[in-house]
Amino acid sequence: MTYTGEVRVGGPADVHELKDLMITKIAVGPMDNNAYLLRCRATDEQLLIDAANDARTLLGMIGDDGIASVVTTHRHADHWQALAEVVEATGARTYAGREDAEGIPVPTDVLVDDGDTIRVGQVELTARHLVGHTPGSIALIYDDPHGHPHVFTGDCLFPGGVGNTFHDPQAFAQLIHDVETKIFDVLPDETWVYPGHGNDTTLGAERPHLPEWHARGW
Repeated sequence: MTYTGEVRVGGPADVHELKDLMITKIAVGPMDNNAYLLRCRATDEQLLIDAANDARTLLGMIGDDGIASVVTTHRHADHWQALAEVVEATGARTYAGREDAEGIPVPTDVLVDDGDTIRVGQVELTARHLVGHTPGSIALIYDDPHGHPHVFTGDCLFPGGVGNTFHDPQAFAQLIHDVETKIFDVLPDETWVYPGHGNDTTLGAERPHLPEWHARGW
């Protein structure tokens, strides 16, 4: 079946099958968060992005093979409610942005800086530090050698705009700057965007609206 990225809390996961990587997306409540399970096809190693909530559902998705690591995109509580339980059940290494780790109540094993590489099996993900939604938010980019890039943006980029900067003009200016220079300016329109909540999008769908985002200030 064709991947759409349209998932709902209590509904089935959706699976994006790439040549080297399988990406499974699921929604968990109560804030309709997305969690993403990445599986290297060559090694079957798995990585979870955002143990947001509902550990039972996440562990069911992970299955008996477990996960080697879990990445928390940022410090906001709706993105780590199940982290302690998932780590306890799987023994996974934990990753988070250096500037956000202190706000996550599960110890971070690996502090992530801009440009760092995170591996899942033979697949490499590049972390980009995006400031504004939180001080240490990170996005993860998979530059598929067989196709277009894929980027997991946490709460920094959604269909229709950048993440919430809480009416702080400086935070908005920083976030849209980082999203433009580290995402839009270096990745093609075909890049698939997997956000922390809601439906997926592409950079091509969002790029024409950047001037509108600047003008409205959010």
